Amino acid sequence: MLYKKSLVDKIIKYGKLCGVKNYTPGTSGNISARYKDGLLITASGSSNGYLKSGNIVYTDFSGNSLEKGKKPSSEKFLHIEIYKKRADINFIIHVHAPYLSSFASAGKDLMAPIMAENVFYFGGIPLAEYALPSTMELVDNTVKFFDNYDAVLMANHGFIVGAKTIEEAYNKLELAESYARVVLNTVILGGAKYLSEDETQKILDLRNSI
Repeated sequence: MLYKKSLVDKIIKYGKLCGVKNYTPGTSGNISARYKDGLLITASGSSNGYLKSGNIVYTDFSGNSLEKGKKPSSEKFLHIEIYKKRADINFIIHVHAPYLSSFASAGKDLMAPIMAENVFYFGGIPLAEYALPSTMELVDNTVKFFDNYDAVLMANHGFIVGAKTIEEAYNKLELAESYARVVLNTVILGGAKYLSEDETQKILDLRNSI
């Protein structure tokens, strides 16, 4: 297991990258890392693009802060339940990236097989039904998709992705935001040409063989 300081440094680094790319405007979104018997998560009201070590809170899996005077993100249970469901996920990034959030707000998923790379890395990006942010209803609506997917759109809200490493989670965020932009552009150009079922299955078979 990585030391706490190393994990905090990673969260700060990738939080700043999210800020530079405008994936996390203002104080929107949150980032976490699995740590010991809990998680390190950005503090309530913090801005991912301007994180400091004091903005990261060690929290147990019951949602309690283990650091006096520091309050974890109100979305902590979204992260906690994903970690409980998926032992292979060690890092989670939740953002309100513009293109992904546009699809989420339009009530449209990104399941269509349009680009080979996205079929390979995601299989698809489903859309979770809307619920009030920071509620257990939102958690329930979203976390169930992590049985089969690593990334989910949340209706009228944003996007969340989990991975073994924070580098992988961030790379998938970049891929997903780029994909959302491409899909939107295909609408402008008259519509996307979908990969066939056979072509899609070959990509999935390749992914499973690696």
